[in-house]
Amino acid sequence: MNTPTFADSSVDTPSRSGKRARARLIAAAAVGNALEFYDFTVYAFFALIIGKLFFPVNDPIGQLLLAVASFGVGFFTRPIGGLVVGMYADRAGRKKAMLLTLGLMALGTAMIAVAPTYAQVGVLAPVILVLARLIQGFSAGGEVGASTTLLLEQAPANRRGFYASWQFASQGLSALAGALTGVALSASLSATQLESWGWRVPFVIGTAIVPVGWWLRRTMEETPQPHAHASALVKAPKVPLFTVLREHMRAVLTGLGVTIGGTSAHFIIVFYLSIYGVKTLGLPGWTAMLSGCVSGGILFFLAPLGGYLSDRIGRNKLAQTTRVLLMLGIYPAFVLLNKSPTATTLLAVVTALSIVHSLNVGTVGAMLGELFPRSVRATGAAIVYSLGVAIFGGFAQFFVTLMIEITKSVYAPAWYVLACGSLSLIAVAFMRERSQDALD
Repeated sequence: MNTPTFADSSVDTPSRSGKRARARLIAAAAVGNALEFYDFTVYAFFALIIGKLFFPVNDPIGQLLLAVASFGVGFFTRPIGGLVVGMYADRAGRKKAMLLTLGLMALGTAMIAVAPTYAQVGVLAPVILVLARLIQGFSAGGEVGASTTLLLEQAPANRRGFYASWQFASQGLSALAGALTGVALSASLSATQLESWGWRVPFVIGTAIVPVGWWLRRTMEETPQPHAHASALVKAPKVPLFTVLREHMRAVLTGLGVTIGGTSAHFIIVFYLSIYGVKTLGLPGWTAMLSGCVSGGILFFLAPLGGYLSDRIGRNKLAQTTRVLLMLGIYPAFVLLNKSPTATTLLAVVTALSIVHSLNVGTVGAMLGELFPRSVRATGAAIVYSLGVAIFGGFAQFFVTLMIEITKSVYAPAWYVLACGSLSLIAVAFMRERSQDALD
């Protein structure tokens, strides 16, 4: 088989209008995932205030735990959303599924923005908050499967990795935007203003972005990819889940392995390290937010580079190389942090690990989508991604906290990343390289 190159006639350099159309496609596909991680960041930033306003517990720690738990319940509905929306995307089309997930995400965000507090409506307040998170979790579970497969299928044949990587790059940009929004509000408003109405502003902003995303998705075109294999025209089965489990179990297991390695590293590097620096190392609170800004910015700029490189040198090779580098560096990083617990050390560690992680995660979207044929692609990708993220990402902080408590070792987070990374390496070893193949 001839390997397509960037000079191939089948993938000619697009016209200016074609470039604009593809940029709109990427923006439309990425906006839902971006909204989720923006919400994730600002919720975490204002967790103390939310806990105080919505949970009538005298102990401040108890309030914080309940606030964090109310956010975490969204991970329980991720697999359900991935299954339901994934099957809908395979049956009705990616575009319709993406409009559905964006609408649900907007509903959940708007509910948080206007939710009455416990002082206003009593126990109904935390019920509304939890319901909003369940809706958002359901939406997020189906979002990645539908939007990533659309990017994969609409991309030029030799740029699938680059296109799909923007789904994960958007996570970095939105996390950065959420962190900066939180910092700006905290710097410009008094504590009383923040507690009274200021904490609602980021969620209002998130809701206000939705009409733009809705317009992008509503007006985009979902057309068959001209380089796709003829089997791509096969209609989806009535129940795609049964087909995935019956005919593609190997793809499910290998895809889950890849997701486990990526999501465990993501939540430890992007989110947990900042908490570790403050709670375990005793660093000042501002380092946590700055750490999040650094990792988010690096993810935004380097995930597309990872996708581009995966198109050039192959997904499996890049995924294995960057995973090994990350595993080699994670334990020495925690040793360095504990020997030199300074803000400079934390930021240096976060920067180094985020660079390698961003290149690795840039390959994931295309790898997961290429595991499954078009007829069940959204279902398969959504199942493996939402399950992996819900268990090994959503509960990452719980797992490592428990490991620290049991082992009495401050290096437990590194062991967690190493264990999950080993599963990922095994999974990639069983995957066939598909970066140069026509999509099924």
